[in-house]
Amino acid sequence: MGEVMRKKKGEGEKVFVSLHPRGWQVKKEGNKRAYRVFTTKKEAVKFGKKLAEKEKGQLLIQRKDGTFQEERTYRKDPYPPKG
Repeated sequence: MGEVMRKKKGEGEKVFVSLHPRGWQVKKEGNKRAYRVFTTKKEAVKFGKKLAEKEKGQLLIQRKDGTFQEERTYRKDPYPPKG
C-alpha cells in the first residue's frame, strides 16, 4: 500500500500547477483531484501563487511535458543566500 507523506513541523503546503485535459490545474500535494482548473497557465499560476502564499508553502510550476519549470517558496527561508 502507498505511504502517507507527512509534513515536517513548520513546512507549508506544496501547490502544483500542471497540465490537465481541460487546461491547467492547481493541485495540493497528496490530493488526487484538482483544487481548481483554469483555461490558461497564466491564470493557474496566479491562483496557485495566492494559495501557496496563504499556506506559507511552495508553488511548483510544470511545463506541458511534466518537467518542472519553476519553484517558488513563500515562507521564511531558514538558509537565505549570503550577499
